[in-house]
Amino acid sequence: MIKESEIMVVKEVCAGKLVVRKSKFYAHLYKIDNITGDVEEVSKIHNKKYKKAAHHCYAVRCGEDSDQRNDGEVGSPGRVLMELLEEYNLDGYMIMISRKFGGIKLGQGGVARAFRDAGRGVIQAYLADNS
Repeated sequence: MIKESEIMVVKEVCAGKLVVRKSKFYAHLYKIDNITGDVEEVSKIHNKKYKKAAHHCYAVRCGEDSDQRNDGEVGSPGRVLMELLEEYNLDGYMIMISRKFGGIKLGQGGVARAFRDAGRGVIQAYLADNS
């Protein structure tokens, strides 16, 4: 029997794709209830869905807790995504972006800009649909 406290509620609320110099950035915004289990669940989903992705970077805010991950990517995308969650005051949300490398190096600034643009795009699309 599954206890109510063990049920994880992860709901994808918006998704989008950005292509920058042949690299593909798959951005997903999730509504979450807790960081510990939900981050793990979303990570499993992305690792399975985007097997060829070189990096799966995220930021998450839920109440007083927050977390971010760069997954070895340059340009500190976890920090960039966290700044977006704070800018739009999204609490109880996680944004994850999986990047498939396109063969052209973007540099630190280009990577940060691409993650910011992909993240902002998915957040703005979600807010536009729910306003």
